[in-house]
Amino acid sequence: MIKTDIIIIGAGPTGLFTVFEAGLLKLKCHLIDALPQPGGQCSEIYPKKPIYDIPGFPEVLAGDLVNNLMAQIKPFHPGFSLDQRAETLEKLEDGTFIVTTSKGIQHHAPVVAIAGGLGSFEPRKPPLEKIEFYEGKGVSYTIFDPEIYRDKRVVLAGGGDSALDWAIYLADVAAEVTLVHRRKEFRGALDSVEKVEELSKLGRIQLITDAEVIGLQGVEKLESVTILHQTEGNLSVETDCFIPLFGLLPKLGPIADWGLEIEKNAIKVNNSLDYQTNIPGVYAIGDVNTYPGKLKLILCGFHEATLMCQSAYQRIFPDKKYVMKYTTVSGISGFDGSRKEAKKEVVKSIG
Repeated sequence: MIKTDIIIIGAGPTGLFTVFEAGLLKLKCHLIDALPQPGGQCSEIYPKKPIYDIPGFPEVLAGDLVNNLMAQIKPFHPGFSLDQRAETLEKLEDGTFIVTTSKGIQHHAPVVAIAGGLGSFEPRKPPLEKIEFYEGKGVSYTIFDPEIYRDKRVVLAGGGDSALDWAIYLADVAAEVTLVHRRKEFRGALDSVEKVEELSKLGRIQLITDAEVIGLQGVEKLESVTILHQTEGNLSVETDCFIPLFGLLPKLGPIADWGLEIEKNAIKVNNSLDYQTNIPGVYAIGDVNTYPGKLKLILCGFHEATLMCQSAYQRIFPDKKYVMKYTTVSGISGFDGSRKEAKKEVVKSIG
């Protein structure tokens, strides 16, 4: 059995930053994740996608953000149980918890922090005939390495941040970029919308709104797509790649059966205090939780992790009074030297 102070379910950015905030309080953490490596979606789905709303970074690749977080938490020596899912949660008589994974490994701690992001997920596929036939032959639902599209013709479909951001990025990579959206208005950030519109005016992105892809053509691989435009009718666009970016279908998995209060596939928490669930001692932070005014942003997850750790400290040490100090003056033993050492290398493996 693995014993620690905080069991963190989910090793995405929010889960990783929780290790740092807990470490400042001298609390030990152990992370459980179904993926074989830390980083969550940032590592698994879009490691090369640029992120623009991380404070202090005008732009940072998702994979680089994960590497930086791993370097930041290295001084606190977190434990990892990867490539295994958290299956069951048991609350003991003394108020502590045992979390058992799909590999049968038990983890014991007084606090559990669920930072599972969207949970398990699969891409939303458009209902197009023969789309499965073209998967791996021109059709994909995620972009792992944008260099794959170097000097190729790419058609993207979608109206959210992912479609907009990738259209902007691939404008400097692909030979041709076409962005198709069924409405004139986009759901993404206004700045990204303005960038796409400007690139469209410059001829670097072909922007087709009020339209949707209705057909795929090609003998052995994708060769063209048919686009239905509301006023111009059917348009045929030759392309090497079609990437529909319609988001992910999230599933909570076994967590949904733990007795937590669930609303629209998210865990309800008390955001007026500490992001605790209806089970005292179990918290939910990041994209997995919901409360009035919730924003599913990485930076919001960081904020929630910070407040959660303060509450966890009081739960673990009810008789101690913690006096907050800024990291510039806290003088935590061993932290500064380890931090400098961590800066010298990118964490590539977990001990």
